[in-house]
Amino acid sequence: MAHEFQLQKNTLRFLCSVLIKSGTRSEICKLLDPIVFDDPLHRVVFEEIRELGSIDSRRLRELLPARVTIRGFPDFDLNELLAPREVTEKEIDQLFESALQLLDLSHPDQERLVD
Repeated sequence: MAHEFQLQKNTLRFLCSVLIKSGTRSEICKLLDPIVFDDPLHRVVFEEIRELGSIDSRRLRELLPARVTIRGFPDFDLNELLAPREVTEKEIDQLFESALQLLDLSHPDQERLVD
C-alpha cells in the first residue's frame, strides 16, 4: 500500500513539475484513470490538475491549493505534497516512471508500458 501511495505522490509531483510541458501534462491526464488514485486527497488533486488542462505549471501551482480546498481539503498544503519541491532532471525520470506505472494500472487490459 505504501508503494501505491508513493506512486501516486510521485505522479502528482511529475504533473506539477516545471520540467514538463503543459501539453504533455494534459495528454497524460487524459490517459490516467482517476480510480488509480485511491488516496482521496491524491484523487482530488489529480482531478483538479486534469480539469485545469494545458496551463503553465507555475499557474497550475497557484490555482491548485484553492481548488483542492474548495473540494473539501481545507488543510491542503501543496508544498508538502510536492516536497521536495525542486525536481532535478534525474528525478524527473523517476517521477515519469511512476506515471507510467499508474498508466499501466489505468489500462490493465493493454500492453504494459513498464516491466
